[in-house]
Amino acid sequence: MTTNLILAALLGYLIGSIPFGLLLTKAAGMGDVRQIGSGNIGATNVLRTGNKGLAAGTLVLDLLKGFAPVALAGHLWGEVAMAFAAGAAVLGHCFPVWLGFKGGKGVATNAGVAFGLAWPLGLAYAFVWLSILAIFRISSLAGMAAVVAAAAAAPLFGYPQFFPVLGAIALLIIYLHRENIARLAKGEEPRVGGSKDTAGG
Repeated sequence: MTTNLILAALLGYLIGSIPFGLLLTKAAGMGDVRQIGSGNIGATNVLRTGNKGLAAGTLVLDLLKGFAPVALAGHLWGEVAMAFAAGAAVLGHCFPVWLGFKGGKGVATNAGVAFGLAWPLGLAYAFVWLSILAIFRISSLAGMAAVVAAAAAAPLFGYPQFFPVLGAIALLIIYLHRENIARLAKGEEPRVGGSKDTAGG
């Protein structure tokens, strides 16, 4: 059992740590995405290159790298392994060994994780994420609201076994957004598409 959980965590971390945002921008000849905007490798920062296609591709791949290890771990080793893979996938995205442990903030990857754990949790995540983004056009606010929503939805929708990992992920992602939170408090957090959009992602 312990071996299976270790394997699930390794699977999650290795898949989660693939830096798709960096790989796509470099492959497209747009340089190192870490040198622009927030310096993160997520879809929001890729969008700051001006290439919406690359940003969309990064978003989809970051979602998949959260979903795939969770679904595979569940198929091979069961629900407990799914939780281990889920947490490790987000850790891999946020702290990839290949990039000196400096990655993204985990919002899109955690969306994939939520869908992998249980589709109602994924729907709750997506609904809150997209709704807040549409209303306020602030990526960081939408992401933080979504991770909290997914954790809250776990016990409400009948998946209490996944609350601990989703709660831990939510705390991590909120911590990684601490600079965004400070700007939100000052009313200085940029909006998606704004001329000074340099935060989040």
